[in-house]
Amino acid sequence: MEKRKEEIMKFVFLLAACASIATVAMICLFLFANGLPTISKIGAADFFLGERWRPANDAYGILPMILGSLYVTLGAIVVGVPVGILTAVFMARFCPEKIYNVLKPSVELLAGIPSVVYGFFGLVVMVPFIREHIGGTGSSMLTASLLLGMMILPTLISVAEAALRAVPDSYYEGALALGAGHVRSVFFTVVPAAKSGIMAAIILGMGRAVGETMAVIMVAGNQARMPIGILEGVRTMTTNIVIEMGYAADLHRDALIATAVVLFVFILIINLTFSYLKGKVVQQ
Repeated sequence: MEKRKEEIMKFVFLLAACASIATVAMICLFLFANGLPTISKIGAADFFLGERWRPANDAYGILPMILGSLYVTLGAIVVGVPVGILTAVFMARFCPEKIYNVLKPSVELLAGIPSVVYGFFGLVVMVPFIREHIGGTGSSMLTASLLLGMMILPTLISVAEAALRAVPDSYYEGALALGAGHVRSVFFTVVPAAKSGIMAAIILGMGRAVGETMAVIMVAGNQARMPIGILEGVRTMTTNIVIEMGYAADLHRDALIATAVVLFVFILIINLTFSYLKGKVVQQ
């Protein structure tokens, strides 16, 4: 009887795994089956390198959106990575227990806040502040980068802290035995030993930033043009799809699906890089 139950559970688990794989496969099939012919129809050079997105004039160049996504993601990494990694180091090696018991749930709470709430905060607080104290309209690449930098903090902190805590204590104790102080032992021994996990945290943060939509729509300005400055509006690939898919038809709709293919490839590369680094951490 027990053996039969075990076989049934194995079948259930196999079915669940196959369903997950089938879902991913169907998404890939839908995107590539609809996106690749569209790219071929528009022309790969015109689609990837075109600087004008004008569906009314049959101009479907997504270079402004590609650059917009890259610039905003890079800005988020520049803003979020130093804060996130230093916070993770503090929590793993410096934080008193009483403060940790407050700080850890606060970081987890940040991860649970919906993106639309972040976007509303950016729209009501950050946009007017940047408009009044820095310049521009406030709805800009700078605002989107700062907001995304804030949003990727929970991912960065959680993964980096786990990597730092996974470093054997013998590394830290060996550094102390050689005469290094606490700070030097942490930053020159523990942190380098956790570099693969820290890089994985950064890559996961990049994935969150690239795929974010709602918050960026609310603060980025959403102009479909080449990025010309951090205080000017920008449109990312995700916001381009969301803004226009509701009324798109024919080639316009197919071009948006082709944009989703490009975004999917970006995310796939990020996830494969994370899997590679995670494998290196396991080997260590």
